Amino acid sequence: MSALTLAEALTIIAAAEKRAIEIGQPMNIAVVDAGGNLIAHVRQDRAWIGSIDISINKAWTSRAFDIQTKDLGDNSQPTQQFFGIHATNAGRVTIFAGGVPLTRDGVVVGGLGVSGGSGEQDQTVAEAGLAAL
Repeated sequence: MSALTLAEALTIIAAAEKRAIEIGQPMNIAVVDAGGNLIAHVRQDRAWIGSIDISINKAWTSRAFDIQTKDLGDNSQPTQQFFGIHATNAGRVTIFAGGVPLTRDGVVVGGLGVSGGSGEQDQTVAEAGLAAL
């Protein structure tokens, strides 16, 4: 398994940026490596500064648990098996849509996090970035 490179991270971000432009929603887009460490982050013009940390934490969460953050969110509602998980890891776990694990040959090599719009917007931008890997 080879590590996720900066060039790959930038390619992923470029694809996500393109989708964000298409839907007209400025976004923060972050890519982390297999260890959850930030490789690259972009804040598009006019994207919320409050979404910087959210995008990074979505990327980290998707890698930390190897699951899309929207799926983790579905499973963390009251009466569900992961209820309260967002309070772990010093509050870093993010359970909003827009975080996706990045895989190569069936192995998770990183995570992508997108924040700045609705959950649906964040997810579609994340999926565009994921498709570029």
